[in-house]
Amino acid sequence: MGQLATNKPYHVDLTELMRVYETNYAKLNALIPQRAEVGDVRCYQAASMSYQIQVGEVTKYTTLVDICQSDDVPVFPLPKMSVRLYHDARVAEVCSSEYVNRVQARYDYPNDKMVQKDEKAQLNRFLGDWLSFCLRHGISRTPLNI
Repeated sequence: MGQLATNKPYHVDLTELMRVYETNYAKLNALIPQRAEVGDVRCYQAASMSYQIQVGEVTKYTTLVDICQSDDVPVFPLPKMSVRLYHDARVAEVCSSEYVNRVQARYDYPNDKMVQKDEKAQLNRFLGDWLSFCLRHGISRTPLNI
């Protein structure tokens, strides 16, 4: 006989999340300029998909970059996201995504926007996978019209 699913509370795995933040920081540093300035743009093409990383803010200890797909009609649309790099801690985390203005560590479920309990962890793992894909298969391109 089947059993009822129990609604266990979600607990953030901080060790895993920090590992993801650290690897994302290293990957992003390989894709953006060393002395990034506001407005700097890097474009990458992998297969038939084009991606763009734009520096939106630079402070003494942090850099904020916006990552998006730059295809007119994307085959596999990816979410636009903002990522903050913390240079003193050497970590990078997703701050916002196309459908979530401020990503929280955890969410109650179900909720109005049907955001997953571990949305922050999922977005940061996705960012890591996407950055790995760009590093392995991407070709740097000159930005078109910005």
